[in-house]
Amino acid sequence: MKLVKKTADYSIFQRGDERYAVKDAAKKPVNGEEKVAILLAEGLITVAAPAPKPVEEEAPAEEAVEEAGGEEAAE
Repeated sequence: MKLVKKTADYSIFQRGDERYAVKDAAKKPVNGEEKVAILLAEGLITVAAPAPKPVEEEAPAEEAVEEAGGEEAAE
């Protein structure tokens, strides 16, 4: 791993696969949101917005419930 930047709080390394590793002052790995925040602050990565989820229509679900209720009454 190649040292990219070292501060008093953390060290940033670039791994062989071009990704980044962050270690804190105690030389323990930093992961998750804290790692992302550090790499964003240093300008090493960019974060894409998550794709919007498709909106489901509620009308077909209500019709299915009404149809199921009608079937139970017929039995």
